[in-house]
Amino acid sequence: MTRPQVFIVALAGLAVATGVGFAVGRMTHTQPAQPAAPSQGGRHALYWYDPMTPSQHFDKPGKSPFMDMQLVPKFADEASGAAGLQIDPARTQNLGVRLSTVERGALPSGVSATGVIAFNERDVAVVQAKAAGFVQRVYARAPGDILAAGAPLADLLVPEWAGAQGEYLAVQRTREPALILAARERLKLLGMPPALIEAVEKTGHVRNIVTVSTPTGGVIRTLGVRGGMSVMAGQTLAEINGLSRVWLNVSIPETMAGQVHAGQNVTATLAAYPGETFHGRVAAILPQADAASHTLTARIELPNPGGRLKPGMFASAEFGGVGQSALLVASEAVIRTGARSLVMVAQPGGRYAPAEVKIGREGDGKTEILAGLSEGEKVVASGQFLIDSEASLSGIQARPVARPAASAPSPTLAPRPNPSPSRTPALYEGVGRVEQISPASVTLSHQPVPAIGWPAMTMTFKLADPALAQGVKVGDRVAFAFDQPSAGPTVHRLGKAAAP
Repeated sequence: MTRPQVFIVALAGLAVATGVGFAVGRMTHTQPAQPAAPSQGGRHALYWYDPMTPSQHFDKPGKSPFMDMQLVPKFADEASGAAGLQIDPARTQNLGVRLSTVERGALPSGVSATGVIAFNERDVAVVQAKAAGFVQRVYARAPGDILAAGAPLADLLVPEWAGAQGEYLAVQRTREPALILAARERLKLLGMPPALIEAVEKTGHVRNIVTVSTPTGGVIRTLGVRGGMSVMAGQTLAEINGLSRVWLNVSIPETMAGQVHAGQNVTATLAAYPGETFHGRVAAILPQADAASHTLTARIELPNPGGRLKPGMFASAEFGGVGQSALLVASEAVIRTGARSLVMVAQPGGRYAPAEVKIGREGDGKTEILAGLSEGEKVVASGQFLIDSEASLSGIQARPVARPAASAPSPTLAPRPNPSPSRTPALYEGVGRVEQISPASVTLSHQPVPAIGWPAMTMTFKLADPALAQGVKVGDRVAFAFDQPSAGPTVHRLGKAAAP
């Protein structure tokens, strides 16, 4: 090599060495140390996570490997040991969140029901003909008329009585006590009332026309006597129903049947008499339930002074009962999912956490809490459904119902029971398009999943079995079923779906 060439090569080597040294020096002396916890606005992020799979943590921001969405930071002040979902106070106000305090109070044990006034079927008198005869006269009676006791109904001509009375008068003239007594007994056996026999004795004349009257006061339910008709012995002429006491037949739901019993005091109100109450008692609980409405009939006996309570009137009944002390919460705060009941418990620092509760009776807008809450806790009574949805998307598990040992003096000292066997995980159905597939996972652009509130998105699912990927290729429209274990959404069924 010539001298100029040697000089050029040396110069190039020097330049390369200078560049490498500058880079190494910059990395060693000028690059700041990477902070252990990146900060955003003064808050330190511990890790990033996918809201759909909160158990998977990432050390830097970016897009989720499971679906097409940005990772969410988890800040240090959110992981200080407080569980639940934190909501900004301004957003809480926009949601219209209203709190209710869990408190102990008296939940009325009374039952309310409606029914209809009916006749007292125990107070019925039947008027019959004592002997065969003919109707000589009627007194213009009709069904529905209200009569006093002893009111006349009809005059009957009884020919058979005329001969018997004549014989009795003839025996009286013999002055034989034994014969007179026998003849008198014969008149009684023929059905003559004592008053008629005495009238024959005093007057000495035959009386074969008898007036049929009502034995008790009440309303005529049926009337079977008309002028000029003939009647037979034992024929029913009328039925009289008393009105001094009436029945109120109310329908009791099967779920409340255990709170009603015979002899229980009842207060009834009628729209016909606003502001008035009528007091009675349960006379009987009928033994047969209505299969269509699943109700039992309670028969209430009510006094009816003046006959103001008319059969057929509609009435409401309040069954008396002593209020029982219970732990109560506003009924609107309870979220009923079908499988369980939840409430959103308000915690310090603007946090909210779901809690499973066991509920009992309801009344006056309050629900009895049998387990799951403590007196003094605050729960969300308005806006709880939105908070519960956000908690579900954040993967926050509901606080289970506490089950302390029966003999333990303190819940904190009681040993924890052995965990129950794991249940079969719930599977959610979906439809989507295969974007990428591997033996261990599949990426799907799926439609919304209403069962868990997921919108349409692209995400990666794990495969419970690599054999699920057989027969499926990229671009196929598939139907799938998955669950959400702690490791992330996992597909358990995968197959081609028909075109929409």
